[in-house]
Amino acid sequence: MEFTLPDFSPALPEMVLLAASCVVLLVDLFWPGRERSNTYVAAQLSLLATLVALLQSYTVPTATFSGHYTVDGLALVVKAVSLLVMFGVLLFGRDYLRQRALLSGEYLTLSLLATLGLLIMSSAGSLLVLYLGLEVLSLSSYALVALNRDNSMASEAAIKYFFLGALASGFVLYGMSLLYGVTGSLDIGAVTQAVGEHARAGNFSALLGLALTMLVVGLGFKLGVAPFHMWLPDVYQGATTAVTAFLSTVSKLAAFVLVAKLLAGVGHPLMEHWQQMLALLAVLSLAVGNVVAIAQTNLKRMLAYSTVSHMGFFLLGVLAGDADGMAASLFYMVTYALTGLAAFGMIMLLSRAGFEAERIDDFRGLNQRSPWLALVMLVVMFSLAGVPPTVGFYAKLGVIEAVLRHDLLWLAIVAVIFSVVGAFYYLRVVKAMYFDAAEEQPAIVPALDVRVFIGVNGLLVLGLGIFPAPLLALCQAVF
Repeated sequence: MEFTLPDFSPALPEMVLLAASCVVLLVDLFWPGRERSNTYVAAQLSLLATLVALLQSYTVPTATFSGHYTVDGLALVVKAVSLLVMFGVLLFGRDYLRQRALLSGEYLTLSLLATLGLLIMSSAGSLLVLYLGLEVLSLSSYALVALNRDNSMASEAAIKYFFLGALASGFVLYGMSLLYGVTGSLDIGAVTQAVGEHARAGNFSALLGLALTMLVVGLGFKLGVAPFHMWLPDVYQGATTAVTAFLSTVSKLAAFVLVAKLLAGVGHPLMEHWQQMLALLAVLSLAVGNVVAIAQTNLKRMLAYSTVSHMGFFLLGVLAGDADGMAASLFYMVTYALTGLAAFGMIMLLSRAGFEAERIDDFRGLNQRSPWLALVMLVVMFSLAGVPPTVGFYAKLGVIEAVLRHDLLWLAIVAVIFSVVGAFYYLRVVKAMYFDAAEEQPAIVPALDVRVFIGVNGLLVLGLGIFPAPLLALCQAVF
């Protein structure tokens, strides 16, 4: 029997990142540099090298490892965005973590491994590989949340995140196992075809219904939608802000991949059965997220509840159930990752040793202390609120148009109402920056590369709102 080696080139970015993660560990052990400067540079170079490998190795949609690993347009977009966002997370977190003696080889390596998990998920051609990537990402995330071992809030957040994250993974795994039991295959394409045959034959068995329910519940936990959001505020507040930035950006891109492959992919033939479940979750998320966020004074908790509402908007595009709806959801998630990166980046820039700029009051008078940073934060808050011409407006408009195309007018009206409600708590931050008196605080002097990156990040949020067509066309092309 002749053995043929599989084509490794489609998995080149993942292999580069895995090898680079090991190199980062070795650099941290033997040549860390002053304040882990060499380790940090090695981690950032690892992300850039992976991005180059991704762009160099991608030619046409291809599959390898007997179809278990696929590379297509969706994988390319998600991987590229996640690598760039992770680069920003590490950049914003560099000085912030140094001031707290938390910039370590463990943090940088775990961040790279978490990104590797997302890359694996993006190219998963089978349920087995999808779950493998999910676990690599999840286990790294649990350890990252517990990074600050001396902080009781971080330890509590890590325990909550671990138990509820493990529960969510269990739901997803059980749903996958039931799909395997019904279809007899782990290949996502074969499972989708088999589920479609069951749907066309009107053979919606109890096992399929249970599998669908398990997947929706598990994905609900991973996305942080109501009523499965109970872990989100405590974890966002308790984790180090550099880790929270990762959870609100890269981790949410991973949740999108799960939804795209399991619901929009495998579960698409059964759309009529999960569409109502997602509609209920979307409405609950919009209501709970926006209403509870109004009462928050801690900015990280406010952004956590804001995330709940944004995931509700994201689900609007998914439940539309067509290619345009999924493209709108991808556009929403990519732009939300960019906006969330800037929001948590601002919190890290304003924080210093012994002081966390977590309260809304900590942003009082920011315009007097640093007009440029205040302007960037203004653009970010307007984008999260969905105010034109920022990219957040077009992201919300896209998912609302998706549900309107399917005559779900009531859902669009609910989304618009809660979008108006949500604008209130974002404007509180703007009021604090521009209309409240400044507190006596040291001057804000971030490093030059950080100032440049936060400026570029803010300009992207504004520029993609003024010129949304290229990114929107890219999102539509992958579906």
